[in-house]
Amino acid sequence: MSQSELDIEQYKITDEPYYEAQGDEVKWYQAAYDARLPVMVKGPTGCGKSRFIEHMAYKLGKPLITVACNEDMTASDLVGRYLLDANGTRWLDGPLTVAARIGAICYLDEIVEARQDTTVVIHPLTDHRRELPLDKKGEMIKAHPDFQLVISYNPGYQSLMKELKQSTKQRFVAMDFDYAPAKVEEGIIAKEAGVDADIAKKLVKIGGVARNLKGHGLDEGISTRLLVYAASLMNHGINPQDACKMALVRPITDDADIRQTLDHAIDSVFA
Repeated sequence: MSQSELDIEQYKITDEPYYEAQGDEVKWYQAAYDARLPVMVKGPTGCGKSRFIEHMAYKLGKPLITVACNEDMTASDLVGRYLLDANGTRWLDGPLTVAARIGAICYLDEIVEARQDTTVVIHPLTDHRRELPLDKKGEMIKAHPDFQLVISYNPGYQSLMKELKQSTKQRFVAMDFDYAPAKVEEGIIAKEAGVDADIAKKLVKIGGVARNLKGHGLDEGISTRLLVYAASLMNHGINPQDACKMALVRPITDDADIRQTLDHAIDSVFA
């Protein structure tokens, strides 16, 4: 097996990630991948964006390289840099460069967290050129035919300081995600945490109460991820009220009134 083949196998997802479709998103993404179009997925925290991309990479049989973006990330962190070792200097590809070389799906999670001067390096990969210049190395990479770029972000956290430029946005097709409908979300919680349908239904009800408070004391509603956490705590011996307060209330707010409102809702649902 060649080094390239070893790299591809390293980034392949071997176990199918559980994902419950909410609509035609699988079909839409499949079409975007077939056309090798860059994709932007948008939606609130913990609604399943990353899980969806993992599911599609598995379904397509393609390697997936995920980068958690942050404000300290530089262009060199994405494309690569020279490193010093005992034999002098050597070049180390960054994750974006590796993906372009081997034909992986490169997923830049929460892209708005990265500095705008860093995100500019993705532009040549998102149009007809499908190229990545390595200026420090003096190399121009032509992206592998299977390469695709995917970015995600949470529009609820946009601000003047954290916003994608139009010059970046208009290089992608976009897909909107939101929390799943109640019945679908109940199924996700039951499957992911191994709880019965009644527990899952009660957790979704609490989630709905919190999401109605978004913009009225909460910046963001309770995510599906946190609902699964609460169910997992119950499975490990924590009583339902305490599990919900640990997983659903304490992480998202320190406001005494909001905490009291959510604690009351939990006590009512699990009374």
